[in-house]
Amino acid sequence: MPRVYFITHRNERFTYLDSAKVALDSGIRLIQLRMKDANKEEIKSTAEELRTICRNYDAILVLDDHVEIVRELNLDGVHLGLKDMPIKEAKCILNPRQIKGATANEYCHIASAFEQGADYIGLGPFRFTRTKSNLSPVLGLDSSKKILSQCKANKINLPIYAIGGIEIRDIESLVNAGFYGIAVSSLILDSEHPVDTARRVVGIFNE
Repeated sequence: MPRVYFITHRNERFTYLDSAKVALDSGIRLIQLRMKDANKEEIKSTAEELRTICRNYDAILVLDDHVEIVRELNLDGVHLGLKDMPIKEAKCILNPRQIKGATANEYCHIASAFEQGADYIGLGPFRFTRTKSNLSPVLGLDSSKKILSQCKANKINLPIYAIGGIEIRDIESLVNAGFYGIAVSSLILDSEHPVDTARRVVGIFNE
């Protein structure tokens, strides 16, 4: 799995597709299409278009929540939040090659997802973010470290991505804490120079 994970977002500067293209042009090869404010037809249409784009970049495309669309369009995977379909149910619907990712805010969420067969975890929010509404409690570095230590002690060896309000200055400490990678959105899209910022993030992981 790539270590930098981009989550699409729409703002006054970018459409969902435009935001993904910024990430792809910057060298990011793991994209989550997240369209919480769209209907299923809009999501399906955008996912179909983005699937073609991602394949041209040899990038992985994960869709937030909609397991049935992932199956229908044969996308690379699905990301499931705490209130979405359980991983074990998604595994019954999707083929074994399709990625099943899960959100976590506590160690018990990770343990459950691991037991059900998740392929990766997004742990957060690291700090407050405006990109997502109805946030779970903010973890910060200390709580994140404790959760990662519990994972290590219990031999849970999934790739775990830090997510939520991450800034460039956080990356080194997050990696040192034991995170496999980071998931970002506003860090790039709210930047004055999004492509340069994204390339800088990718570069940190390539050092």
